[in-house]
Amino acid sequence: QVQLVESGGGSVQAGGSLRLSCAVSGIILSRHCMAWFRQSPGKEREKVAHVYFGSGSTYYADSAKGRFTISQDNAKNTLYLQMNSLKPDDTAMYYCAARPANSCYLNYNYWGQGTQVTVSS
Repeated sequence: QVQLVESGGGSVQAGGSLRLSCAVSGIILSRHCMAWFRQSPGKEREKVAHVYFGSGSTYYADSAKGRFTISQDNAKNTLYLQMNSLKPDDTAMYYCAARPANSCYLNYNYWGQGTQVTVSS
């Protein structure tokens, strides 16, 4: 059974930092595309970043470039999202997701329950 469990969300002031974690079980992290998505009320879900360890490839949404860093610890089977210089627009529920590594740009099969990030001005 595949499980993705996010943690690390919270409330911060603009300019602050948070590190989200996603503990993964049931799949091998290094053999899958791993991604962070976010969704806020009234907005479509947005992919923030993805990574595939096998090729070292990463993707960042324009809104995340230069501020967010996606990484993974294969020994711990854990995915991270370091978020710096947070803005109120980053307020959203953040989800960890995984899919087979044939293409990181296709739909994701496995999802966590989400962790809330709230950034105040």
